[in-house]
Amino acid sequence: MDINKTILKEMAGQRLILGFDGLELNDDLKHIIGDIKAGGIILFARNIESPEQVSNLCEACQDYARLHNVPPLIISVDQEGGVVARLKAPFTLFNGNPSINTVEDARSFALITAKELKQVGINMNLAPVLDIAPKEGDSIMKDRAFKGDAKKVSDLGVEVIRTLQKKGIMAVAKHFPGIGRTIKDSHFSLPVLDIDLKTLKSCDMIPFTDAKNSDVTGIMLSHILYPQLDKNWQASLSPFIVNDLLRKQIGYDGIVMTDDLDMKAIDHDMKTCIYQILNSGIDMTLICHKGPNIDIAYHEILTRLKENETLYLMGQDSVKRILRYKKKYLYPNGV
Repeated sequence: MDINKTILKEMAGQRLILGFDGLELNDDLKHIIGDIKAGGIILFARNIESPEQVSNLCEACQDYARLHNVPPLIISVDQEGGVVARLKAPFTLFNGNPSINTVEDARSFALITAKELKQVGINMNLAPVLDIAPKEGDSIMKDRAFKGDAKKVSDLGVEVIRTLQKKGIMAVAKHFPGIGRTIKDSHFSLPVLDIDLKTLKSCDMIPFTDAKNSDVTGIMLSHILYPQLDKNWQASLSPFIVNDLLRKQIGYDGIVMTDDLDMKAIDHDMKTCIYQILNSGIDMTLICHKGPNIDIAYHEILTRLKENETLYLMGQDSVKRILRYKKKYLYPNGV
């Protein structure tokens, strides 16, 4: 698609990955796809019954997008293995990152997972977790992170990324700039990690830099507040952490996305969140639950793009990134 011909509504819609209720194409999905023209959807256990049902759901959604001249949908899922695996048996069940000890283990997980996702029409895995859980002390990520130091986490994570993407599944590294040192859960409250940038760069951020060098499709931001980096805004709403740290210093030019804005760590109203997201140069906003936030976010993006030339131009860059990866992974023969 020629970005210059993309209408404003499509620009706004492509910036969203949205959740829904139900097991099949329904009115909510038709609204998300046909009216909002969303860039993607996300599947949870509430949307999954069997491989055949998931395949039919994904196919119906892509057919509906095609019917309404919407670019192919990113269809995403959290399939990390272990405690975060939306697809249950008969899909292959893995024990999760703490049980992946070698590059061969990582490759095996990614090969099998990619094959099974591809078979049912899912094209993005919101994995791998690249957070580093300290060897000593507690961590919210202890049951989801690879065991080991920054190099070990990088080696295993990069192998998952490369293998998933070689087999046609977009990978998303998370949660930048690293939440392994935290013990609070951002699903329920706002964790604060009072650590300096030098320390983060020397350890926590190394796997993300290596992921960038492996052309990872997406990097997901954390909902953590890092007061020594930005005293006012969580990473997922921070212009410094995205524009300066991730884009300029690390040099990442792939898709940057938020974690779910429905989490309790986000206590700002949706309009404020959207302004911060657009102003930070974040490409895609994740809203995982049915509700008014979806339409509020969409209309706020529309309004901001119409009224602010700078945000409009930044939005063009975001849509270019999104369509670049869609062309690579979702269009037959890359066209």
